[in-house]
Amino acid sequence: MGRFVEPNVMQISDTTISAVKLVIQRRFGDERGFLTETFQGKKFRAAGITAGFEQDNLSCSAARGTVRGLHFQIPPAAQAKLVFVLRGAIVDVAVDLRADSSTFGQHVACVLDDQNFAQLYIPSGFAHGFATLQPDTLVYYKISSPYSPEHERGILWNDPDLAIDWQVSAEDALLSERDRQHPRLREIEAYF
Repeated sequence: MGRFVEPNVMQISDTTISAVKLVIQRRFGDERGFLTETFQGKKFRAAGITAGFEQDNLSCSAARGTVRGLHFQIPPAAQAKLVFVLRGAIVDVAVDLRADSSTFGQHVACVLDDQNFAQLYIPSGFAHGFATLQPDTLVYYKISSPYSPEHERGILWNDPDLAIDWQVSAEDALLSERDRQHPRLREIEAYF
C-alpha cells in the first residue's frame, strides 16, 4: 500500500509588503458541499506567522459600500488579524504603520470573497480596514489581542496620501461617524 501524501491544501505567500500574507486554501467538494481548512498552526508558523490568536470576530455589513476602518490598536494591546469572508466580497486593506519600515505608509489591498476563499494575515503594526463589494457580507476574523477601547486608534479611510482604491466612491461609502473623524496618517504619532 502506498504512503499517503497530503495534497497542498493551503498556500501562504507574501504580498507586496512581505509581512502581510495571502492565504489560499483548497476546497474539497462533492454533491454534498465542500470542506476546507481555514487555519493550520504548523503551516502558519512555517510561513512566519506566529501571532497567538485570542479572539474571533464576525462582522455583518448589510449594504454594498460599507467601509470599516482604518483601525489599529497600539501596544501593549496591538493586534494581528487573519481576515476571511464567509459570504459576499470585500476589498481588504492593510496600511504599514511601522515607522522604521521601508514600506511605511504603503498599503496592501486584496479582494477577499466567498468564491476565492483567500484570507489576509495582517501583523500588528498595521492599520486595517475593508469595504464591502456586495450586500449582506459576512467577515470573520481572528485577532491576537482582545478589543481594548483605550488602545484603539484609526486613520482616515480616504487619506489622499494613501491613495487606496476602495472600489467605492466617497459619496457612496457608508461609514460610522467615528471613522469619518480619524486623522490622516501624517497626523498620528509613531506607535510602532
